Amino acid sequence: MHGRGRSAVPTLTYIHDPMCSWCWGFSPCLDRLLASLPQKMQVRRLLGGLAPDSDEPMPEATRAYVQGQWRRIQREVPGTRFNFDFWKGCAPRRSTWPACRAVIAARFQDEVFDPLMTRAIQRAYYVEARNPSDTGTLIELAGELGLDTTAFEHALTSEAVDAALMAEIAETRALGARGFPSLLLTGIGDPRWISIDYLDEQTMLAEITDAGRGDAGGSR
Repeated sequence: MHGRGRSAVPTLTYIHDPMCSWCWGFSPCLDRLLASLPQKMQVRRLLGGLAPDSDEPMPEATRAYVQGQWRRIQREVPGTRFNFDFWKGCAPRRSTWPACRAVIAARFQDEVFDPLMTRAIQRAYYVEARNPSDTGTLIELAGELGLDTTAFEHALTSEAVDAALMAEIAETRALGARGFPSLLLTGIGDPRWISIDYLDEQTMLAEITDAGRGDAGGSR
């Protein structure tokens, strides 16, 4: 069961950015974790907004750093794909908020499109060497997902979508998330950050299960 609002029931909040390379590396393990969660647990997706709007070309030092992160992820999370042609064929900018807004604009049409747009952005960026910082790319992805592209394009620059993103970024900061991806378990005793494991979902599932056992005594 997936939900966005706060709830007294156990909830696992996934804090991410669709253009975060570590979130891309985490995505297969995340999928397995979500498929293994107890049915009673809700999943909430929260956008952290990695890099604000910018029309400036990405500085060479930043380009080198990001490419270095891609190589590190390939070493530490075997099987993660990155298409380095992106750095030759695109004009990179350090700007992920447009992609975050695209996730929200897609969600406005139907909640199911939140993870679908996120994954579409990741595939476009990391595998297909397309630039999700560009509005044109985001509209193309919306069409490929079967969204109403006219409504999507309007929402992408709307005050409602921007306000929703700013609210999620503010909440991410208020929660104290230290980076992306992050997982926060609530509704079972005190809020608890779950240690990210990029290779084995069972370690995270064990933390979540242990939290449930610890609360079973009814200390609250």
